[in-house]
Amino acid sequence: MPFSKIGSAHANEAMGFEQSVARQTTSLNAKRAFSYLEKICEIGSRTTGTIGMKKQQEMLQSHFEKLGGVVLWQPFQSRHPETGMSVEIKNMVVQWKPENPQRVFLCTHYDTKPFPAMDPKNPKGLFVGANDGGSGTALFMELAHLMKDLPTNVGVDFVLFDAEELVFDEKRDSYFLGSTYFAQAYANDPTGTRYQCGILLDMIGDSDLQLYYEENSFKFAPALVKEVWSVAKKLRIKEFEPKIQHSVRDDHMPLNEIARIPVIDLIDFDYFPRGGRKDKAYWHTMADTPDKCSGVSLVKVGNVMIEWIKQQ
Repeated sequence: MPFSKIGSAHANEAMGFEQSVARQTTSLNAKRAFSYLEKICEIGSRTTGTIGMKKQQEMLQSHFEKLGGVVLWQPFQSRHPETGMSVEIKNMVVQWKPENPQRVFLCTHYDTKPFPAMDPKNPKGLFVGANDGGSGTALFMELAHLMKDLPTNVGVDFVLFDAEELVFDEKRDSYFLGSTYFAQAYANDPTGTRYQCGILLDMIGDSDLQLYYEENSFKFAPALVKEVWSVAKKLRIKEFEPKIQHSVRDDHMPLNEIARIPVIDLIDFDYFPRGGRKDKAYWHTMADTPDKCSGVSLVKVGNVMIEWIKQQ
């Protein structure tokens, strides 16, 4: 399905922002990052176990390998909550500098909810999840252009969780299947890859970006929260607000509680029209499409991630 290209206002903002960060030796491209988001959403639904998810997996593997990443898969089987049949769930891990035993990771979920359950008109319609599922994935595609040659003392993994929201019935079905499996496998294999810490990126493409401390993140890893926000302050990225705004249960919960890895959640949970009402939110509705997002927002978060990695 067609989506609008990055608008002229966004393009002008992108140009100004990219010029302002040129001194920071990054070359993330807002227009290209937005094009990745569009490409992801043009697939349509990327719900776990569907043809759309398979198409996305093939696209991502080709993209990351072309740019020098080592792609690994973590497949497992689970019971499909609707059919009762076995469904394959596949977490994706992209390694940069895999030979380095000192590692950190960035993670996101790359599946979409089966339906836009919060949509006021059509809760069984098409959900493409531009911000919720697409934004973190698109940013990883953009970051990949820098990762192979990024000067850093640590190896970096991108972890893309499947089945974050394989949820058809909120009262029956479980969230976070992919991250929970990942966390359990990590905890059960003390001789495997060890991570110093990690950052979860979820809903970071909102054109009206506002990133606050997330309450659970601040409880689990307050030093890491402050470290990341201090990087944003250094880069003069004002969208990182140093105060607690929301408490969100997300993929970082099993990573902290089961794997015991300090992981924080970067999430803009205020996803509604600029100056609009919260009851008009785009979250889990058919309105979560690329035109509500911005390549500039993606690149702002990306620059903080690049600088943070370089400091490790």
